[in-house]
Amino acid sequence: MDININLLKKISETAGISGFESRIRNLIISEIKDLVDDISIDNLGNIIALKKGYEQKKLLVAAHMDEIGFIINYIDDNGFLHFLPLGGFDPKTLVSQRVIVHGKKDLIGVMASKPIHIMKPDERKKPSEIQDFFIDLGLEKEEVEKYIEIGNPVSRERELIELGNCINGKSLDNRISVYILIETLRKLKGKKIPYDFYASFTVQEEVGIRGAQTVSLDINPDFSIGLDTTIAYDVPGSVPKEAVTSLGKGTAIKIMDSSAIADYRMIRFMKNQASKTNIKWQPELLPAGGTDTAMIQRMNKKGAITGAISIPTRHIHQVIESVHKEDVINSIKLLTACIENINTFDWQHD
Repeated sequence: MDININLLKKISETAGISGFESRIRNLIISEIKDLVDDISIDNLGNIIALKKGYEQKKLLVAAHMDEIGFIINYIDDNGFLHFLPLGGFDPKTLVSQRVIVHGKKDLIGVMASKPIHIMKPDERKKPSEIQDFFIDLGLEKEEVEKYIEIGNPVSRERELIELGNCINGKSLDNRISVYILIETLRKLKGKKIPYDFYASFTVQEEVGIRGAQTVSLDINPDFSIGLDTTIAYDVPGSVPKEAVTSLGKGTAIKIMDSSAIADYRMIRFMKNQASKTNIKWQPELLPAGGTDTAMIQRMNKKGAITGAISIPTRHIHQVIESVHKEDVINSIKLLTACIENINTFDWQHD
């Protein structure tokens, strides 16, 4: 299986920060409209795509389409833009990075801060904080205000590239999962599947797992699978017990994170499918952080039998992130196998 780099590049580079997902939503719809039986958009902006099964049960797979970014909250007298974060950023990675401000037209800007030459000695030792930065558009205030206003969103300006055996680009959290879900729908085209399969591309995960709540309440699934990135801390300075996952060692089957404990039956089912189809996998236990998994597990009438497929990711929540090509391919294979064979497992409590 080859990775469609051109499609992944479009998915990664298309803007869509939390609460402002219209561009990425339109792209996703254009890619999946011929792969499913029905597409709807709820009031919050989630995409809910249905591929019908032949048995009367529901499986929901959720991948959030929003990305971390910023929102303009002040334009000063010199035309510099000040902002608030939407989602969690590592501030040290913002220095001198290009961004795109989405106003009446898109304008490229640069993240700027106080030059080191004029910092006091104690300032040089302090880590940078979000409020230390501003955005420079290279324009006077009068020109800026023709196109930009308070409340405009800001995304990162980065090209997706192939980097050795990896893929590197902005917003792979969680655009790599968007890609995986689209490719899974493509693999299932023309095939009969047992349960009604709801592929949901959710909004506002990065600011509080908001979209998944309404989706789960609406669908009320019997089974659910979260699809998101996870930490791969397998770099210099780490120790094995801190790694969570490692790049190239396979897709990750979630055991738990700080907001959800995966259902032991779903863990067992996923391991079973990986074994049967020779899919490389690794366990994921994430001590801090959560995904859509938590909300789709419990925000419905009776709860859902829930697990998650996680994609190991280096440099997560930084300006650019990296995933391993083989981990992506194994994630598509595992998700496809789970959808096709979910009715073959004994789901009773033991």
